[in-house]
Amino acid sequence: MCVQGLGFVGAAMAVAVAQARTPEGIAAYQVVGVDLPTPDGHARVDALNEGVFPFPTSDKKMVTALTEAHELENLRATTDSSVFQSADVAIVDIPLDIDFLDDDPQLEMSSLEKAIRTIGRQIPKGSLIIVETTVPPGTCKKFVLPVLEEELRKRNLDNNVVHLAVSFERVMPGAHYLDSIINFWRVYAGHTESAADACQAFLQSIVDVQRFPLTRLSSITAVETAKVMENTYRAANIAFVDEWTKYAEAVGLDLYEIIDAIRVRPTHSNIRTPGLGVGGYCLTKDPAFTPAVAKQVFGLNELEFPFSKLALKVNSNMPRHSVNRLVNLLEGSCIGKSILVLGLSYRQDIGDTRYSPVEVLVRDLESLGAQVTVYDPYLDYWPEMDRPLPIKIPDADGADAVVIATPHHEFKILNFPKWLSNTRTVVLDTANVVSADERMICRNSGIRIESIGRGDGL
Repeated sequence: MCVQGLGFVGAAMAVAVAQARTPEGIAAYQVVGVDLPTPDGHARVDALNEGVFPFPTSDKKMVTALTEAHELENLRATTDSSVFQSADVAIVDIPLDIDFLDDDPQLEMSSLEKAIRTIGRQIPKGSLIIVETTVPPGTCKKFVLPVLEEELRKRNLDNNVVHLAVSFERVMPGAHYLDSIINFWRVYAGHTESAADACQAFLQSIVDVQRFPLTRLSSITAVETAKVMENTYRAANIAFVDEWTKYAEAVGLDLYEIIDAIRVRPTHSNIRTPGLGVGGYCLTKDPAFTPAVAKQVFGLNELEFPFSKLALKVNSNMPRHSVNRLVNLLEGSCIGKSILVLGLSYRQDIGDTRYSPVEVLVRDLESLGAQVTVYDPYLDYWPEMDRPLPIKIPDADGADAVVIATPHHEFKILNFPKWLSNTRTVVLDTANVVSADERMICRNSGIRIESIGRGDGL
């Protein structure tokens, strides 16, 4: 089987499939990861072929599974797309971007079209294609299927000789990276019943379906909608908390305390918490998918998505609230101030800088005249800013202010009172990393430390 695209999802998926075993304990698949012949693609291919996961990860289970696959030689990677000629299963895990033009986002399908054509020109009869990439609802029926059928016709093949299914990923990089694939719920559907059956059989071979049963939906469009809707819901949930964050700070409340009390009620257990902002590849764009596809693909110009659009707008502006709070703590000016930011990744315990809210934070602080240093234990280089990063945490005494931006484990176990001792550094915790006891110790020693989501002094 082949995995097309070796990003954060595809690389993990390749390892997950390689570790699947038959009832007899034999490797169930020979897996080939396929990426583009670009510098990034070659780097990922080389890493996997050396038995090294191509991205920073704290998941020991992922590392162990890759080591075993490397030793067993049932996982390799390449930039040669001709491997699709022998694929029984091809999984599509390429990025699908959306361009934002003011309030009118535009779908960009060229990369997806190229990917599907590459598979369609070569994949053998009887094979299964599973689209895992998050796509706007209707994409596979209105776009992927016609492109695939066109390529099959060029080969004088019937449309139905290749099965097409959709089963979106729910991959969560971090401490449970591999488990988010093999020990997690999956939703799927096929363009035909036989395609759905083939997809079900494949998923059952890699997922613990006894504990995490599969859910089959009635159509591939329904599956696409489920992924975009669940991500939009989460984005809206986060945006909702933003206004309460500002309220709690303004009137002197601890919003974390309040949310913990609310979460006791089962119907409200998943309410989000305050933070720097939304990052990563999904929540920053997925809410725009359905508004865009409704107009551009289905011609439904009269439909509006006010909550989806507002969630995107609110979330994109969230880092600026932390900037304003920090400026106030610095008595109204960042000019000439040295600011140390702890954490760059958009999520804890990973090295992923894609659409990180920290980028907005840093750019705004620097535009206000600050000198900003960023440290992240999972990164030594920041690609979006073309900037090297320190390999060890800098001393706090060289900073006028410290911003805790990402709740990495390394920061949670850091003894902040000791690290901050003998300084008069201002600290802004945007990630709820510093405990109440540590905040009290710091304040008693003259260190100003505040939190996003809490009034001053809490």
